[in-house]
Amino acid sequence: MDLLNTLVDKGLRRELPTREEALAVLATSDDDLLDVVAAAGKVRRHWFGRRVKLNYLVNLKSGLCPEDCSYCSQRLGSTAGILKYTWLKPDEASKAAAAGLAGGAKRVCLVASGRGPTDRDVARVSETIRTIKDENEGVEVCACLGLLSDGQAERLREAGADAYNHNLNTSEGTYAGITTTHTYADRVETVQRAHAAGLSACSGLIAGMGESDADLVDVVYSLRELDPDSVPVNFLIPFEGTPLAKEWNLTPQRCLRILAMVRFVCPDVEVRIAGGREVHLRTMQPLALHLANSIFLGDYLTSEGQAGKADLDMIADAGFEVEGAGEVTLPEHRAAAGGGGCGSGETAGCGSHAGGGCGSHGDAGAADGAAEAGAGGGCGPCGTPSGAPRPVETAGAVATTGAVETAGAAEPVAVPSGGPRTDLVAVRRRGAGTDLAPNA
Repeated sequence: MDLLNTLVDKGLRRELPTREEALAVLATSDDDLLDVVAAAGKVRRHWFGRRVKLNYLVNLKSGLCPEDCSYCSQRLGSTAGILKYTWLKPDEASKAAAAGLAGGAKRVCLVASGRGPTDRDVARVSETIRTIKDENEGVEVCACLGLLSDGQAERLREAGADAYNHNLNTSEGTYAGITTTHTYADRVETVQRAHAAGLSACSGLIAGMGESDADLVDVVYSLRELDPDSVPVNFLIPFEGTPLAKEWNLTPQRCLRILAMVRFVCPDVEVRIAGGREVHLRTMQPLALHLANSIFLGDYLTSEGQAGKADLDMIADAGFEVEGAGEVTLPEHRAAAGGGGCGSGETAGCGSHAGGGCGSHGDAGAADGAAEAGAGGGCGPCGTPSGAPRPVETAGAVATTGAVETAGAAEPVAVPSGGPRTDLVAVRRRGAGTDLAPNA
């Protein structure tokens, strides 16, 4: 297929596909799906080999969010029966992180629900970061705390944070239909603050909220312009008790096409399969490893993932290997950009900057940068230590990274004849905020 040959060539050169080419990937038929996966797999292996980076979520504060993100089980007004608790203590968070690191993770993502941190919250999280770093040599720490104010990113960086996650989630044109308590521009500004502070930026999307193909392409191109080092791709988990509970718009095949499109548009960034992979990719998860080079291990923020051992077995059985703690995730040209591969300078790749790499610019030697995570909160739910924090039964909450997609006029997507697998949506009852061991 000429389209796929063109996209592979562009991906190996870090050249930006046209919008028409990106849309064409999403429009390919199921008959061509394996060809699409094989083509995007060539680009993935060129930049990342057969390595899979493992990331582990620690939900520092669950629920209690004043934001109204429609996809989130922690949103204001949510009736989803999720765990609700206030801040974990640094030693509790460190125990949670240790469980994930023991399972093979090299990055810990510290997530807290809410609009954004107060200066006191930043001080609290900074202490947690230092505790985790002191007790786990070489660990990467990504914070996901919502919208940042002046100086907060710098303080997190000084405390030892390597990255900051704040997802765009959906296209600018459809954002107001998903969230009304903050704007798309607020999110962009937070990613830019992380870049400016020297943090590696992590920012991604949520698919499956009813968005159109054009919406998906719009948000991925916007991410390219922001130049994150990592792009988490979430698939909406339709929690009962949220406005999007009935949005079952994804099939495993569509999820694979979305991941392939992201890989072609940002070929040399860390593409992470995030929340919802077990719900929507199901038995086709191993194929997704040919497209993404990173996953979350174990549970998410408020939902359960598959067993950590099953993740490790899947990676090995598919012929991939877990990325070691001493290995550099990003390609050399991005990692050398500084700030942990932040790539926020003039030579940044996968962005619209002069001399950019994963773009339509001519300089193929440029570097890229990226960050992790979410709206009004961030990374995605994960397990924590056995020491349970104080449960609080107040209004819902919003931490984004779980999985979501934009609300827009989408082309209908056929759900398998068996109907949506609602049985695969399980609220997390173990790990952080409980007396049970985490899933790692």
